[in-house]
Amino acid sequence: MIPVKSNVEGKDFSFKVLEDTLKPLGYTVGGNWDYDKGFFDYKIDDDGGYHFFRVPFQAIDGQLDGGNPRVRIGTPFLLAHEYEDGIDKEGNVGNLSASLNQFQSPEDKDAPIDSEYLKIVDDLVAKLEAALL
Repeated sequence: MIPVKSNVEGKDFSFKVLEDTLKPLGYTVGGNWDYDKGFFDYKIDDDGGYHFFRVPFQAIDGQLDGGNPRVRIGTPFLLAHEYEDGIDKEGNVGNLSASLNQFQSPEDKDAPIDSEYLKIVDDLVAKLEAALL
């Protein structure tokens, strides 16, 4: 994980404004959101793993599951997950466990990041700031 400086850090927005602005740019709300925090993810690459530019946010007024809360943007970062090839050795058998444990764990949750991705992130930060500021 590499923290990325941005002028959007610490800025407050309504969640709907953020979502309506960032989705057309290719961002999605990460599946690991909670009632008071989450991430907007931009998938850069998925060749041998995943590279995401991630923009964290924290609810400061209200909750994400209701209404249109105000959220504050945290420090964006570049993240790489490297996945194992082949079958999950810890996989469980059975319909119930298959429905709950269908994805492999990352081999490296904080994989090394090539410098080529830093150039891509510079462009993403510029577009993010242009859209939000």
